[in-house]
Parts: sequence; C-alpha cells; structure tokens
Amino acid sequence: MLLVVTPATSGTLGNDSVEVVVHPSIAIRNISRNSLRAIFGMRLRAWQDGSPIRVFVLPDEAPLHHLFAKEKLNIFPYQLRSAWDRLIFSGTGQAPFLVNSEEEMRVRVATTSGAIGYLKRVNIDDGIQILHVE
Repeated sequence: MLLVVTPATSGTLGNDSVEVVVHPSIAIRNISRNSLRAIFGMRLRAWQDGSPIRVFVLPDEAPLHHLFAKEKLNIFPYQLRSAWDRLIFSGTGQAPFLVNSEEEMRVRVATTSGAIGYLKRVNIDDGIQILHVE
C-alpha cells in the first residue's frame, strides 16, 4: 500500500530530470518550446542580442539525449538527427557541437559564450543557469 501512495521521483520531478542550461551571460530566463526546437534544430542561430548561439548535445544514443528530446522538445531524437543531416548535406548549416559526457557538457556550456545544452538537474551548479521552457 505504501508503494502506491508514494510518488516516484522520475521525469520532471526529481534530481534526474533534464533541464535546459545556458551560459551565465545569456540574459533570458524563459523560452518557448518552439524557440527551443528552432535552436536545437539549428534554425535559430543568434540570441535576442545578436550574439551567436552555440548548441551542445550528447551523442544520439545517450539516454539523457533521448530524455531531453522527448521531454523538452516533444520530438524523437531521430527527428533531430534528420534535421541536422539535412542541413549538413545541403550545405545550408552545421550540426551542433558534440560532447561525450554530461561533465563535458557542463564545462563547455559554462565556458562558452552563447552556449546552450542540457543536463540532469543534479549536475547543475552555479557556473551555468537553467533556461525554463514555457
């Protein structure tokens, strides 16, 4: 009976939830889901102040990448890959910067001006800020 009453801390409730993170110099604190999709789809290339957006992602097969695509973008990871491949092969754009671990994601977002990425809530520190998705 206790197991039925106790809520699970998964998804967006616990420390394992995925959050969009940005470099501390980014002035915005909230973003629409559509704008976030445009950024990670590599269609929106500059912040409101005109500075370039630097997008960082984990490998396609990373569990956190899947969670981010589904929870924050409401799309499947293969849809992101398809959009990136179209840009690359058509010569009209580039893929996001690939990082190999969550630690590398945290460091790159914290040290790269204009950076955006995603992390588990438990891995977020004062060197980066959370961007809330509306």
